[in-house]
This record gives sequence, structure tokens and C-alpha cells, in this order.
Amino acid sequence: MKPDIARPVAVLAVIQVVAWGVISLPPVIGAQMGSSLGLDLPTILVGSSLIMVVSGLASPPLGQAYARFGARRVMMAGTLVGAFGLVLLALAQGLASYVLAWIVLGLYGAAVLTTSAYAYLNECLGARAKGAIGLLMLATGLATGLFWPITAILTVQLGWRGTVLLYALLLAGLVLPLLAFGLPAARDAAAPGAAAAPRALGFGAPFWLMVAAIGFSGFVTFGFEAVAISLFRSLGYTEQASIAVASALSVLKVGGRLLDLAGGERWDGLTTAVAAGGIMPLGIAVLLLGDGEAAVWLFAGLFGVASGAFAIARATMPLVFYDKAAYGAALARLALPLNLAYAASPPILAAALVATGPRGTIGIALGCSLAAFLLLLLLMRLRPVPHAGPAGHVRGY
Repeated sequence: MKPDIARPVAVLAVIQVVAWGVISLPPVIGAQMGSSLGLDLPTILVGSSLIMVVSGLASPPLGQAYARFGARRVMMAGTLVGAFGLVLLALAQGLASYVLAWIVLGLYGAAVLTTSAYAYLNECLGARAKGAIGLLMLATGLATGLFWPITAILTVQLGWRGTVLLYALLLAGLVLPLLAFGLPAARDAAAPGAAAAPRALGFGAPFWLMVAAIGFSGFVTFGFEAVAISLFRSLGYTEQASIAVASALSVLKVGGRLLDLAGGERWDGLTTAVAAGGIMPLGIAVLLLGDGEAAVWLFAGLFGVASGAFAIARATMPLVFYDKAAYGAALARLALPLNLAYAASPPILAAALVATGPRGTIGIALGCSLAAFLLLLLLMRLRPVPHAGPAGHVRGY
């Protein structure tokens, strides 16, 4: 990897692993938090959904902030907000203060997590951002695996409040300096106070097809991961086998991301999305129509690889339709409908599992994945003629 790519990717990887890790708290310490605050576990777990909803609502205005200040400065400001949110969480005494803390952390999520990182890579690398985004995704996937055991150990020593305060210090003492001094400034990021990019971005048919296709696909992947263990149990598999298959999905997602990286610049994000979008319903159909352990593992292989590849495509598909100046704004506007879809999918699929059983739930997922694939085929027909359009407009559209 070239040095001008290696440095921003390496520094951003550390930033994103820590930034995600410090908020991946409820699954590990939810019981202790609930006992201390007098809240049940489902209420505690609402924190994770609040981050998605609030960050989605806060994301669209960030497109202008990227153009005016650059993504790095947006992330720096967001890191301070995140440290403040963690302090609020550590000091929470009941439902109101707990919810307030997660709302603040939702603002942090909008400014620091994922979208801003991709916008920064686009500012720095332009057309070369696709491969860098894929590498960053591989690293970010380590966040929960690294921080969950660390959080569990720290909670034994410091209690949950002490652990959360330590994580606030980690944001202020490690992430903020890395953003300020470790991350190179984007060569053509806007200077503070510069005029904002034009508001009249080309959010026409390609944009809304992307929203719908990514929304349907994300609904399936995010929701399936949330209910996978319960789904496999409902199909008659043992607890151990259900956990094994559900865990394999995460590992196989890495395989999908590696396959996309292996392609390098030979194909773009839209091509990846169409390929992954075709494989995903095939895997779900195997689970719906097949029987036995072989069918489940074949599903896991197809679905895991497809969801991993599509995770990269979600971030790189806009590069096909938007130029360097407009990419950040497009990504920010995509975040709102997609975060809402992701937040809604686990409870909807969980309710479907209770109401319709496993086959009905799988059927819903199959329908959504087929809808995503058909929308992607329509999007392929709108692929722009490759030439650099004016800043803030769809390429060739």
C-alpha cells in the first residue's frame, strides 16, 4: 500500500475501532447499568437504537459541514461531544438522564462514526478511496471483538460508571489528538469559513434508488444478525449449533469484504452491490427451501459473503454517481433513511418471528432481498457516463 494511503487508513482504523468500541456498552454491562438505574434490560438496550435514530437525523446537515470545514474537523468536534455524552452516561441516575446521554452520543455518532471517516478518505484520496474504505471496514469490524472483553474486565475493576468515564477520557486523550495531529489534513478540504458547496445536489432517481436498495438490503442483513440465534432455534437447531452458525455469519462477512478488496479498481461499488445483491436472495432461498445442516451452512456461506461485500458497496456505490465534492453530502443524506431502516429491522423481524414463525420471517427477508436486487438492476441502467461533472452534481446525469 502506498504511504499516502497507508497513513490515513492506519490512523483512521485506530480512531474508528476506539470510537465504536467505547459505545458498544449495553450488550456487555447492560445488566449492571439496569440494576444501578432501576431500568430493565430492554430499556437499557434502547440506547443502541437511539444512537442510530439520532445520528441518522443529525447526518443530513453534515454534508454542508464537510464542505465548509472538512471531515477531519467535523470528527474533532464530534469527539468532544462524545466525551461529554459518556460523562453524562456515567452520571445518569434514571431513565431521563440515561436517554439524554444516548441522544448526545447519537450526535457524536453522526459526526465521528463511519460516514465522516469515509468522507475524509474521499477528501484525501478521491477516486482511490474505494480500496481504502474497504480496508477501514475490515479494521472497524474488530471493534466489538476487542472492546467487549476489555469492557467486561474493566467493569470488574472500576464498575460500569468508572469504565464509562475512562472511555470518555480515551476519546479526549487518544482519539482527539490522533484526529488533530496524526491524521493528515485533506489536501483540498475547505478552509474554515469557506463558502459552502452548492445546495442543489443531484438527488434524483439514482439517489432514491440507492436509498431504497440499500435500505431493503440493510433491513435484511441488520435484522437477520439480530434475530439469527432465535431464528435457528425456531428451526429446530440446538442452542450450540444456532450460536455457531450465527457467529459464522460475522466471520464470513470478512470473506466478502476481502473478495471486494481483491478486485481493487477492476470493479466499482455498484458492480459489487449487484453481485452481492444477487447472491443474498439465493442464500436466503436455500434456507427457506432447504432442509438439514448442509442447507444452513450453505446459507451462512452465501449470506455472509454477500452481506460483507454489500457493506463495502453501501459506502462506495455513491462514488459511482457523485464526484469528490458531492460524495460527503450524498453519504450524509443517505444516513437518515438507512439508519431508520436499520433501527427498525430487529424489532420488526423479531415480531415476525413470533407472529409468523421462522419460515414466515425468512420469507419476508427473501422478499426484501429480491426487491433490493431488482432496484440495483434498475440503478445499473442509470450508471453515468464516466466524466468529471461539476462539483455538487451527479456525474454524467
